[in-house]
Amino acid sequence: MAKLYFYYSSMNAGKSTILLQSSFNYRERGMETMLWTAAVDDRYGHGLIVSRIGLEAEAHLFDAGTDMFAGIAAQHAQTPLSCVLVDEAQFLNMAQVWQLAAICDRLGIPILCYGIRTDFQGQLFEGSAALLGVADTLTEIKTICECGRKATMNLRVDGEGHPIREGEQTEIGGNDRYVALCRRHFVERRSGH
Repeated sequence: MAKLYFYYSSMNAGKSTILLQSSFNYRERGMETMLWTAAVDDRYGHGLIVSRIGLEAEAHLFDAGTDMFAGIAAQHAQTPLSCVLVDEAQFLNMAQVWQLAAICDRLGIPILCYGIRTDFQGQLFEGSAALLGVADTLTEIKTICECGRKATMNLRVDGEGHPIREGEQTEIGGNDRYVALCRRHFVERRSGH
């Protein structure tokens, strides 16, 4: 039985690197994969999954109106897929997560989703919340805080490194905008202590 997997972490844990390595492993064995990433994330150009260590691959784009089931099923009908991998999965909506689950259940294709769990205020993203509830397998990818503990939170910062406490849930950025911290240091930095 195909499963829906959710690999989650804070920022800068290597999710895109792991996704690209997983796709490579399938392709190296002659199996077809299909990659997806969020259209809203254009840091490296549209239609690319890029890791901080320099790996990259072309990917299909999704936004709030994308029918994931239809797009994947159409590709599978042309070229049978062995796996579908979704980067920036926190930007999926509830309906899309259920579409991905249907791909597993009805078409027998494993779906591997990679994303961050919470935003800069410690709130779940819609896609992450849905995946935490629906996925067959949940796996935390660990990274470390500046203190050496496990980082679980994403602190949004301004150009001088000061914490941002309010704003839109989604603001695309990397190391210039976000710092992965343990909960203790996240709370301390947000409160100014």
